[in-house]
Amino acid sequence: MVNGQVSGVPVWNASYRVDVWASTWRYGRGVDQTASRPTPQQLLARRRRARQSRRALILRRLGVLAAALAVPAIAAETAFEPEIPQAPASTVEPLGFETPGESFPGSAFYYLQDAPALAAPAFTPAGTATGTADLAQPAQPGIGPAAAALVAMGSGSDIVRAQECLATAIYYEAASESDAGQRAVAQVVLNRVAHSAWPDTVCGVVYQGSARRTGCQFTFTCDGSLARRPSRGGWERASRIARAALAGSVYDPVGLSTHYHTLAVHPYWAPSLSRTTVIGAHVFYRWPGAAGEPAAFTFRYGGGEPQPGRAAPAAIAQAQGPDPVALAQASSLSAVPDVSETSATGGNAAGVAPQPAPSAANRLPKAGAVRSEYANSGRWIERP
Repeated sequence: MVNGQVSGVPVWNASYRVDVWASTWRYGRGVDQTASRPTPQQLLARRRRARQSRRALILRRLGVLAAALAVPAIAAETAFEPEIPQAPASTVEPLGFETPGESFPGSAFYYLQDAPALAAPAFTPAGTATGTADLAQPAQPGIGPAAAALVAMGSGSDIVRAQECLATAIYYEAASESDAGQRAVAQVVLNRVAHSAWPDTVCGVVYQGSARRTGCQFTFTCDGSLARRPSRGGWERASRIARAALAGSVYDPVGLSTHYHTLAVHPYWAPSLSRTTVIGAHVFYRWPGAAGEPAAFTFRYGGGEPQPGRAAPAAIAQAQGPDPVALAQASSLSAVPDVSETSATGGNAAGVAPQPAPSAANRLPKAGAVRSEYANSGRWIERP
């Protein structure tokens, strides 16, 4: 054999035989498939499918692992949960600041006075004998005698005017207060109506001194607050409390209080009067001595309400109220002025003549402000 030839017959080279065997093993069983090799796009698709299958396998294994961990935990929570008996639910009435339409930011502070007082048991240290030391109790405000009911009875115009004036005072003085705070303001107004030192009408008390630069009894009547139109909900709430107060409702916590001020001020007369209570943002006072005794009050309504607001008579708008410091020193009822009694000329402190009782032929209410040409309005021209 010389150079791969035996006796002149050519044979395959060994390296060629190895290449043929490798090709056969790689592309088929004895068949050369070099002509059917996959394209690059097919190889990319195969790799993409392979990656997706591996990801699906991993997700399945993770799901099986999560189930294996969660099932025992859920079973243990439901199987070993102890049964605890629950007390029956009690009905809790919402406070004022929890009621929509009756609150404002920070109003919860003013409702603290309405919350019931909780009695806490006294703490006695171990080994200490009871009664060995008496703790000083804080001074409690003296409410004093309670007010009586004042029922507005009279002509229709008198009742309407009284309700309007009282609702105006409640709204502009305590619109942001709770029902207790508004009832307290209404009771102070009615206490002044019943006191001999003030006019005996609601509008006369509210608008007394309203035309004076200083000395108006209620600041909203002389500081321009009336130019601010009241809200509908606030006015309806104030009107409801005014109607109840004029129907005989008495707010006992303020007693016979005739003065109050907000927590933001300290008037000159505050040290001379007796403090009764604090409700919301207002501190209430009553007169000490004879001016604050029940004998100085007459809870009887006689009507004769003047025009409210800017139409109030000059006798009311220019009137000066009683001096709180001077009356606080009164030692007898004779030293207390009586401006509510009807004078001999037929006028009262409000400058309005008292209305005679309607006769059988004339049952129309007399308001004292009807022009003469309209005096017969509403009557029959002639009987049919």
